[in-house]
Amino acid sequence: MTQTPLELFGTESLIGDEDRAIRDTVRTFVDRRIRPELAAWFEAGEVPARELAKELGGLGLLGMHLEGYGCAGTSATAYGLACLELEAADSGIRSLVSVQGSLAMYAIWRWGTEEHKQEWLPRMAAGAAVGCFGLTEPDFGSNPAGMRTRARRDGDDWVLTGTKMWITNGSVADVAVVWAQTDPDAGARGIRGFVVPTDTPGFSAPAIKRKLSLRASVTSELVLEDVRLPASALMPEAIGLRGPLSCLDEARFGIVFGSLGAARDCLETAIAYTRDREIFDKPLAAYQLSQAKLADMTLELGKGMLLALHLGRLKDEGRLRPEQVSLGKLNNVREAIAIARESRTLLGAAGITLEHPVLRHANNLESVLTYEGTSEVHQLVIGKALTGEDAFR
Repeated sequence: MTQTPLELFGTESLIGDEDRAIRDTVRTFVDRRIRPELAAWFEAGEVPARELAKELGGLGLLGMHLEGYGCAGTSATAYGLACLELEAADSGIRSLVSVQGSLAMYAIWRWGTEEHKQEWLPRMAAGAAVGCFGLTEPDFGSNPAGMRTRARRDGDDWVLTGTKMWITNGSVADVAVVWAQTDPDAGARGIRGFVVPTDTPGFSAPAIKRKLSLRASVTSELVLEDVRLPASALMPEAIGLRGPLSCLDEARFGIVFGSLGAARDCLETAIAYTRDREIFDKPLAAYQLSQAKLADMTLELGKGMLLALHLGRLKDEGRLRPEQVSLGKLNNVREAIAIARESRTLLGAAGITLEHPVLRHANNLESVLTYEGTSEVHQLVIGKALTGEDAFR
């Protein structure tokens, strides 16, 4: 009798009934709606993001771990497991959900005014409105404090000017959460966040094309040319980098689980392929080198899952710290991309085609390895926690 990789670790016993039911609902949706289309979406570099947002909203997956305003209010662990199932399909699909819920919606939910919440969150939870999150700039990724986007006061209004880059959902979004430097004499104290309807004059979001990764995802530039906003657009409680970094921690948590979904899909594909593929008159799975590779990949997948579930419990208890999120993101994405690459070797030439998901996952994970904090950034976060020394400069 054979066992799946995670059955060997017995992780199912660590998941509660309600969380398991949510996970299974997402898995069924992914198998029915997403998987049959993925190869075509990836090859074309296009995805029906707004259509999918409505379907995902109908399942209660958008902002699912938030309370109120039409959000489902699930556990953090359930949200993580949903991300795992979505990314088992494709990192781009999980990105759509995590940017909507953990970046744009969370920013409004945590830092916005009651008016912001009432105006946007119910529609975003339903998928009727799509959001994006504008922090990264062409010259400032790992160092967001250096951003050049500026917000200046003009009477009672704010005027935003600048450019953001690598923005998921940007060109299909109805609302953008944009972070900008404010002038010292504006009385706003450094970096501040603004809720920006994308139909505001001066706002544009040209799509980024010719990508080799996350092709089943909308990625855009945001261009703000004297975008005039009322004073009410400012999120009053978000002062300095604390605001955007808190949102990034939410998104990174989803990646801790999500990356394992890509890894699991690659490993299960490799196991199935090696059992069916015959070489020198016996299955490829019957060779010692094949089994060694499968065993090593299973070990890393299982360890990553145990870490993710532990971090999920800490988050549900309100005890999860940012440096612990860095542990999960660094380990699980690093191991996921290694599993994707190793799985490809077992598939041989068949592994480079869209008939199988492994190289698509590997390409996507190249982006996941970089966004929401590069591996080097997370190493330094962990290093600071261990030594007390800040080595970022």
